[in-house]
Amino acid sequence: MKRGFYTIMSAQFFSSLADNALFVTAVELLRAGGAGEWQRAALVPMFALFYVILAPFVGAFADALPKGRVMFISNAIKVVGCLLMLFGSHPLLAYAVVGLGAAAYSPAKYGILTELLPPSQLVKANGWIEGLTIASIILGILMGGMLVSQAVAGQVLRLDLPWVDTGIDTAPEAAIALLILVYAVAAWFNTRIPHTGVEMRPIPRNSLELVPDFWTCNMRLWRDKLGQISLATTTLFWGVSGNLRYIILAWAAVALGYGTSQASALTGVVALGTAVGAIAASMRVRLDQATSVMPLGIAMGVLVVLMNFIDNVWMAAPFLILLGALGGYLVVPMNALLQHRGHNLMGAGRSIAVQNFNEQACILGLGALYSFSTGIGVSAFGAITGFGLIVASVMWAIQRWHKGNLVRHKDEVDHLLQVARHDKVHG
Repeated sequence: MKRGFYTIMSAQFFSSLADNALFVTAVELLRAGGAGEWQRAALVPMFALFYVILAPFVGAFADALPKGRVMFISNAIKVVGCLLMLFGSHPLLAYAVVGLGAAAYSPAKYGILTELLPPSQLVKANGWIEGLTIASIILGILMGGMLVSQAVAGQVLRLDLPWVDTGIDTAPEAAIALLILVYAVAAWFNTRIPHTGVEMRPIPRNSLELVPDFWTCNMRLWRDKLGQISLATTTLFWGVSGNLRYIILAWAAVALGYGTSQASALTGVVALGTAVGAIAASMRVRLDQATSVMPLGIAMGVLVVLMNFIDNVWMAAPFLILLGALGGYLVVPMNALLQHRGHNLMGAGRSIAVQNFNEQACILGLGALYSFSTGIGVSAFGAITGFGLIVASVMWAIQRWHKGNLVRHKDEVDHLLQVARHDKVHG
């Protein structure tokens, strides 16, 4: 691997580490401020908001400037969001600004790999990036829980600057201040990313011209008989995974009596299970067999409902590892199938933009529904039950959709599976 690749890896690790720690910190900031549970749940859809709104534009922005500069600007936006959260803005609005930075960051971190590395190293590079991202999720969530604990935050709050009143007086505020430093480390690595020499493509004067092309690509993938199934499945998976981060915190509070710091460790356990399931799927499931894992999505929804019957951590930990493992085993082959169909239909870059839009829209929709249900007085147990039943029902409908395609469009689906089988063998 080229030296610049490891700089990209370092920047991605610290940025993702801070993102996940900040989520736990924002939850605790709202809780400590007396905000209702619906506001804490709303953090998830607020983070996804700009992913959805700016989906047609962020790819063009990433191609108009050197990718390292785009990543630096994105981290700077995240720092602005932290400062807003720290000095008086509503945490939901400030967290949306952090989401804006993340939305701009995503296409740059993947796009630079194709500029920097030869095709023969792309699979290995993506494997490193995904593995490092999972590690940063686990460590970031644990780090966030640790930073808001009195054991750590108390020591930070005792550090006073002479003749300076920082206004940082609570554990969540101290944690946010430290996370700004982590984002600064990521930004420093961004400045060290080498220029790849690829010609920049300026953004059209009328940026709205990007919308019709994006929408055409979106509909092309939804009309493809395998693309639509893999896109629907991965969209649902990420919608569930994105909201599980908060749902587990809420569930641990009522079922186990855990505070934010303790509950964050259980969220990290799910990510660990996801990594195990992802590795197992990559070793056992062929590309043309990807649709065979769809029943695991139904099982995920049922397991979410069954969470309500767990009342001790000794049952919770292995249960959450199993939940994560099912998700990892489901998403890896379906994501590979989606990338395969997207690459053949429109190219990798546009396919990633379409995928991000749909996945973040699902996170936004499911998160808004969960937040609304808690806001109108539905208990955490009731909201979790409804969430799990929706997931199981939608996944069952997707499976029926695929079976219908196999009956009504058998020749087309068989041809697409043969293409996938051939590409897997010869790719």
